[in-house]
Amino acid sequence: MDLGIKDRWAIVCAGSKGLGKACAKALVSEGVNVVINGRTESSLLAAQKELEALPNAGKVIVVAADITTPEGREKVLAAAPQIDILINNAGGPPPGNYLDWTTEDWMKALNNNMLTAIELIKAVTPKMQAQQFGRIVNITSSAVKAPISVLGLSNGARAGLTGFVAGIARTTVHDNVTINNILPGAFATDRLLQTIAAEADKNGISQEEAVDARMQKIPAKRFGQPDEFGALCAYLCSEQAAYITGQNFLIDGGAYPGTF
Repeated sequence: MDLGIKDRWAIVCAGSKGLGKACAKALVSEGVNVVINGRTESSLLAAQKELEALPNAGKVIVVAADITTPEGREKVLAAAPQIDILINNAGGPPPGNYLDWTTEDWMKALNNNMLTAIELIKAVTPKMQAQQFGRIVNITSSAVKAPISVLGLSNGARAGLTGFVAGIARTTVHDNVTINNILPGAFATDRLLQTIAAEADKNGISQEEAVDARMQKIPAKRFGQPDEFGALCAYLCSEQAAYITGQNFLIDGGAYPGTF
């Protein structure tokens, strides 16, 4: 299916690795010009080389900057001649005990996983509405649906972003500007494997045993592949997805047991 977004311009935050890179890959494969952002230039350049080698690839611009700062956001936004698509993405805060978190810890989590996305949405929506096309996808977490106690900082910040999006997504869709969230479960990324390695070490088991134990908790009995995530993201950015806004798409292999 032709998604109808060839030659559009996209910004993909944290686009050099993991799920952000998967989204960039899916968009580039559709002929979208992409600005990928991250903090490490070497990782960005490696990703750029890989993306530019894809069939139908458009332009791939890299911007090494901290997207959680005003200066970083300004630099990233200035890199694209126009912005048709925005993929908000940032690594989650560390796990821990809520009794140990300080106000400073909370402010950092809120800035990284809620306020940064809001600032970027504020920056792009007026122009998107004026041009009568815009797609915004926020990568959040399955913890929005099923909170995890040790991830309270993430639970709170991402739930705040979800509530904000629910309110404004209904105000832009009449201008063909949609805003949606994707809630990933366990995906085969470096971040997940690092987390599992830490769990294995803590519990005195091998990494292979820890991986198998985690997979057994998922009805699909496997981890998601980043390309599966990227494909969903690309569809939500398509012309065909113009009637979808303010939604939370859980992609977790069936791990969430609820009906709603």
